Amino acid sequence: MKALPCALLASVVLLNGCASSGHQADTSSNAVRWWNPLSYSWSSALPWNWFGSSVAISEKGVGNITGLTAFNAETISQGIGSDYQIRQGMGTRNGQIESYIQAMKDQKVAMTFYGDTTVSKIDVTDTSVHTPNGIAFGAPFSALFQKAYGHCQPGRDSQHVQCQVPNSQHLDVIYHGEFNGPSGIMPADDTLKQWTLSEVVWHA
Repeated sequence: MKALPCALLASVVLLNGCASSGHQADTSSNAVRWWNPLSYSWSSALPWNWFGSSVAISEKGVGNITGLTAFNAETISQGIGSDYQIRQGMGTRNGQIESYIQAMKDQKVAMTFYGDTTVSKIDVTDTSVHTPNGIAFGAPFSALFQKAYGHCQPGRDSQHVQCQVPNSQHLDVIYHGEFNGPSGIMPADDTLKQWTLSEVVWHA
């Protein structure tokens, strides 16, 4: 009878020792970035997480991550479950250095966490993450908005716009589409109607 607990403990130790591995993935950002070559998956070694977990976006945060969550790789990994590999790094944006932690799935960036001592912002591109009612990855702009004025602002480039979710204090959505105008200019509403939701942003 004692053999089973010992075998289970040995399995946890072996899994924990193999939890770090390097992953490369393309990121569509104009920021200069570097990341730690070690990826962390602390929670995957825990037996109750061997079958994966479900992550959802809400006003409070993403998964178990909120504005009170410590901004470090281990805590974030535990807060989103075992489906993700975690890597961390730094980059520059608008001339400022920022730290970030990324959750990777299938060698693609699924979530990016920003913060200082605690998490302040989470960009979610993983389409398997559960979203609040009325918000759906791939949904057209017109599903939430009739016009951009009063709701949206230009995004990181001319192919993206960012809009505040109606009746929400913590959620924005990012739409992607084709636009030949310069960055910083909002496309016409008729153009935006063809754009689709590609990212959900939670902020404290």
